[in-house]
Amino acid sequence: MTVVETALGFLPPPYRAVAIRHRELLKFALVGGTTWVIDTAIFLVLKSTILEPKPVTAKVISVLVATLASYGLNRGWSFRTRGGRERHHEAVLYVLISGISVAVYAAPLWLSRYALDLRVPAVPLITEHWADFISGQIVGVLVGMAFRWWAFRRFVFPHEDVRRQIVPAAEG
Repeated sequence: MTVVETALGFLPPPYRAVAIRHRELLKFALVGGTTWVIDTAIFLVLKSTILEPKPVTAKVISVLVATLASYGLNRGWSFRTRGGRERHHEAVLYVLISGISVAVYAAPLWLSRYALDLRVPAVPLITEHWADFISGQIVGVLVGMAFRWWAFRRFVFPHEDVRRQIVPAAEG
């Protein structure tokens, strides 16, 4: 029995049915939560140290590192039964969509900082930090994840169940 099956066993039957029906989305969300922690930690460390004057650069770097982790986790777990493309073609599409995603993730932070001017000296430092966190780590991540969910299923892993493992019946 897998970890997922064990976890699903703890849910009440009506919720279990919904979770099973949307298991791919739930796995994608768990991968997203994991990579959000990676992204957030790297972003906050870079923004408060060597890239303090360049928060958008810090965000781009943090998203790129989180994207590498995301590919491994999504390919091996979230979308493990999907595919339909040769691995190198799939990887190129993943990188291309992830590259577009970097712009999608960073756009709210850029808007907050430069279009709305939510930065020192126009606002207090604490406001700048909160605006960076909300626009970069909440709004940017939500918009970016929605885009990636749609694009990965549509272009990178387009066909369902092409890699599903078939367990042979026990011989008797």
